[in-house]
Amino acid sequence: MPLVRISLMKQENKEFGRKIGKIVHQEMVHTISVPEKDRFQVITEHDNNSLIYDSNYLGIHRSDGIIFIQITLNEGRDVGLKKSLYKNIADSLHNQLDIRREDVLISLVEVKKENWSFGNGIAQYA
Repeated sequence: MPLVRISLMKQENKEFGRKIGKIVHQEMVHTISVPEKDRFQVITEHDNNSLIYDSNYLGIHRSDGIIFIQITLNEGRDVGLKKSLYKNIADSLHNQLDIRREDVLISLVEVKKENWSFGNGIAQYA
């Protein structure tokens, strides 16, 4: 069960964050075999006082169109799959929503299966 947190600057289009979330989920299903109905996301919009970033870190030129995507998921996927996921998310966001690839920051947080409770106070995978 991935839990996806998406942070972006405030948008006039209130559906923009939801569209990003849909694309991220589609790429997780396609690239790392997440089940289609396994969609849990928190999408937050910020102003420039609460979404802080370096505009040139590692020589990548970022803009206020930056999007932080943090995906918490079960551990165990190899580096090749992770690289494919990063690329596929950035490419799909660019192709479908015209988001600059330079503005897509992705962080994976891997956890053991027993660290999840899907409800009822039960560790369903433990």
